[in-house]
Amino acid sequence: MKDELAKNICRYRKEKGFTQEELAKKLGLTFQAVSKWETAQTLPDITLLPRLSQVFGISVDKLLGYASYDKQITIYEEEYKTPEYYWGVEPSKMCLRVLKLLPPSTHLKLLDIGCGEGKDAVFFARNGYDVTAYDISDAGLEKAKRLADNVGVQVKVFKADILDFRLDTRFDILFSSGVFHYIKPQLREEILSNYKQFTNPNGLHVLNVFVNKPFIAPAPEKEPTACNWTSGEIFTHYHDWLIQECSEVIFDCNSSGIPHQHAMNKIIAQKYK
Repeated sequence: MKDELAKNICRYRKEKGFTQEELAKKLGLTFQAVSKWETAQTLPDITLLPRLSQVFGISVDKLLGYASYDKQITIYEEEYKTPEYYWGVEPSKMCLRVLKLLPPSTHLKLLDIGCGEGKDAVFFARNGYDVTAYDISDAGLEKAKRLADNVGVQVKVFKADILDFRLDTRFDILFSSGVFHYIKPQLREEILSNYKQFTNPNGLHVLNVFVNKPFIAPAPEKEPTACNWTSGEIFTHYHDWLIQECSEVIFDCNSSGIPHQHAMNKIIAQKYK
């Protein structure tokens, strides 16, 4: 718990945009005390935990590393509770690019970040990848398990928040479609650095992100935690990798029943040996 608390204090401080000095001032402490917490040299006094949680805007359980969701995290939780698959069961076109660039001729571990109802994760498993997938939606994960069972493949799924989850084991492929807009700007460098660190040599990151364009109206779905990226921003995080593909597309969408458009950056980057 000590290490988990240390990581969380650092993570949520950065998420709020506080320096160690600013956080210490809010708590009436020295910045050295905060520094020692974040390096796990000491623990905060138990009486400080409620105040820390209040400053970060989270529960004490979440600060201590226990998943606790007191409010709806994703607008799709209710949509995923229907028998039908909200996004269908056909894999995205990005999946086919993975098959072409890094086919599973050897054992390859793939992580689907924000897997939703599991259509892409199950596609990868059917094609021979060792697939792990996570999402914030309980209903989505249950449908992912059901889809995997129906086609007779194994997908290891677990519940996690993209803002909280960090890798501690290596993968060959990191895949994510339609969820990176949940990553707040102040966490992007940290999260992507973690993902890159735990990617094997020659491994792939296959990602897309929604980007803001002044001539495209905001999407009708009201996602309180969403924050689109700026055009080209995702590419800058991979200046030290081989860029296999990068593009920007504008496409029509009718997911909410209201026709609208999205702008999206797509990237396929490969870790150099």
